[in-house]
Amino acid sequence: MSLNIKPMQNIPSHYWLKKYYYLRTGFSLMWVAAAFTVGQHSFGFAAILLVIYPAWDALANYIDSTKSGGFGKNLMQTSNIIVSIITTLAVILTITKSMNAVIAVFGGWAILSGLLQLGAAIQRWKNNNAQWSMALSGAQSALAGTFFIFQAQMPVPPSIINIAGYAAFGAFYFLVSAVSLTAIIRKNKPVSFS
Repeated sequence: MSLNIKPMQNIPSHYWLKKYYYLRTGFSLMWVAAAFTVGQHSFGFAAILLVIYPAWDALANYIDSTKSGGFGKNLMQTSNIIVSIITTLAVILTITKSMNAVIAVFGGWAILSGLLQLGAAIQRWKNNNAQWSMALSGAQSALAGTFFIFQAQMPVPPSIINIAGYAAFGAFYFLVSAVSLTAIIRKNKPVSFS
């Protein structure tokens, strides 16, 4: 009889991913709260938030790559760092032009980063559990990006709230992954009889 349980040597990577997913959840929730409160009433604050969001994604992927074996081993995260840095610069360049241009930039970023997140989840699936929600999040991000690009063509300008909804879904998926890994770690924790 064979039990489908991941070997204990994967538990350290589970611990890192659990912390990482909780960190991503916390940041996204704070960003969404700021967007729904101050961001929708202040252009200056909204501009700062719109620049911070992809910059944070670049930093988060950088940390994940270094904690997960380096850049060569994590090509999806490494590529995502580059895409997020380019997006941050593009947002800085377009923020004073129009919100339509900014939402188009976010659309392209959501597509690329979503596909890279999907690729990272598939790559990690072999050695780590709780990747189904990350794969689903990546696929949904790519779809949302397509919708952002469509919105960018509309005569009514979009707002930071459009992106806040996208960020809220991202927070939900990170939380699901974090909670799933917490349960897996507890289930696989060795029992001490001392």
